[in-house]
Amino acid sequence: MGKTFDWSLFVAALLLSIIGIVLIYAASYYSLQPETKALSLKQLIWLGIGLGVCAGIYFTPLKIHEAFSFVYYFSIIVVLIILLATTGGVATRWFRLGGFNIQPSELAKLAVVLAVSRYIAFRKIKPGDLSWIFVILLFISVPAALVLVQPDLGSSLVFFAIFIAMLFWSGLPLTKIILIISPIISLICAFHWFSWAVFFFLLLVLVFVSRLRISQGSFFVTVNLAVGMITPIMWNKLHDYQKMRIITFLDPGQDPRGAGYQIIQSKIAVGAGGLFGQGFLQGTQTKLNFLPEQHTDFIFSVLAEQFGFVGCLIVLILFAWIIYRGFAIALKARNQFYSYAACGLTAVLVFQAIINIGMTIGLMPVTGLPLPFMSYGGSSMVFFWASIGLLLTINRNWQEY
Repeated sequence: MGKTFDWSLFVAALLLSIIGIVLIYAASYYSLQPETKALSLKQLIWLGIGLGVCAGIYFTPLKIHEAFSFVYYFSIIVVLIILLATTGGVATRWFRLGGFNIQPSELAKLAVVLAVSRYIAFRKIKPGDLSWIFVILLFISVPAALVLVQPDLGSSLVFFAIFIAMLFWSGLPLTKIILIISPIISLICAFHWFSWAVFFFLLLVLVFVSRLRISQGSFFVTVNLAVGMITPIMWNKLHDYQKMRIITFLDPGQDPRGAGYQIIQSKIAVGAGGLFGQGFLQGTQTKLNFLPEQHTDFIFSVLAEQFGFVGCLIVLILFAWIIYRGFAIALKARNQFYSYAACGLTAVLVFQAIINIGMTIGLMPVTGLPLPFMSYGGSSMVFFWASIGLLLTINRNWQEY
């Protein structure tokens, strides 16, 4: 592999994966169910598969992925449609193959990043032309909608994180990025008339200072007006558990034995860890199974309880290093497709890590997004190791045009 192989990136990801398996073992150690106790072994198998995928991608020319990026995209759209069709409309996120579950939404993230990267890289962007942004939004929206109806709100949001990251990496001015995501801000503010009125006034100011064309400015104003009007309707369409996640995010005490239970127990576990933790297999919340989904959504809480602030700091440093290397590789890549792909894949890791860790300490709503490399889940493990494989390959071939 030589000097072109980024060992620091590979080792950081491998350490996180191993730490995750150790934590899954700790989270399932006191379970009385044999299938739960076997989760760490399953995750070890998935790590082996992920490393195999990483190696396969590393030894495959990047030009092949570039050429087949749209094929990957449309193939995963078909798979998502088949998933919905074969269940007769019943909500599900997985194909079950033997004793393993395959989650297509994880593979969709990879396909979307590659497809959007290829589209932007080969399109000549003219000053003042925003049509290309709507094409990217279409690329993003189709898989996001198919994932949302599973229902998987957390994973659907990842696609829009990719969208924002790609816009930023394209060099689009920050004012225009804010205008593009303004409907999301409008939706949040529309839960109270005063906050929405303040937002709309600021929107008008932003449209004026951005010196947009009249048609473009009118479009953003109209869209935000529409969002403000339909938000109450959308709220009523949400599932009850989704409403409660939002309400308990703002105030977990509203439902301490229901939707707020997860956040409250997670914060207790994190706080109980102190500086050095209660020790391996000694966490009270973990041992007594007070912490729900402790091997998946709340794996970071298990880490905090058993290994304390020091353990959390080590994991955060490893994540920070992977993120730094990801964006550094994106920055130095001369090929536009490689650069956008590295940025998009790193953005997914950043978004999921922030949301998952923020969720465990009550700063983010519970979305069900796994912590990269660490939460139990084979599809997630394979996706992130595929991402590492691509980053390593881009780093090796960064001088290519």
